[in-house]
Amino acid sequence: MISEEAWAKQRFLVLHDYGMGGVWWWVHARSAREVLETFAEVEVVDAAEAIDRAEGWDLEEIDIDAPTMPAGLDLLHAKRQEQRRLPGFGALAVRTIVYLRRRWDGEDDVDPAVYLMEIGSDGRRLRQVELAEDGDAVKSDPDDWPFNPPIVDLFDPELKESEISRDEFEAAWQRARAENP
Repeated sequence: MISEEAWAKQRFLVLHDYGMGGVWWWVHARSAREVLETFAEVEVVDAAEAIDRAEGWDLEEIDIDAPTMPAGLDLLHAKRQEQRRLPGFGALAVRTIVYLRRRWDGEDDVDPAVYLMEIGSDGRRLRQVELAEDGDAVKSDPDDWPFNPPIVDLFDPELKESEISRDEFEAAWQRARAENP
């Protein structure tokens, strides 16, 4: 039997980063993993300085078991519920490192390319190789990026189709030139 204390909820600072900004909430849940399994495309922020800053923001507080969610979080909850029904849900979330191949079709004034990415357990890039259509290959890492937010939701079942092997990533990494020589 599990004691009531073992299932006590804690307050987690949760962020949905939509690229040019973010939406924040305090979510009361049994674990950070429960938050990630319940809401798509969110991050549980655990940096002490961020938590201290957020204390003064007057953020909405939500119980993870509430029957309704506030605007914004409701859509992320509904998306996660849909994903849970699909094969591959959470398959990559148990990994320490994941290797992915993702195509960029040239939106936002960025040329079309294929990106091979090494992703950490928090959804952030560790290393990346950009394969341009002309055959050029450029490697980069966090020292080359001004920001490095989580770029993938490792619970997303569609990511499983983008997975590549470590060997494929490493071979491309070895062939690629440095972004800033």
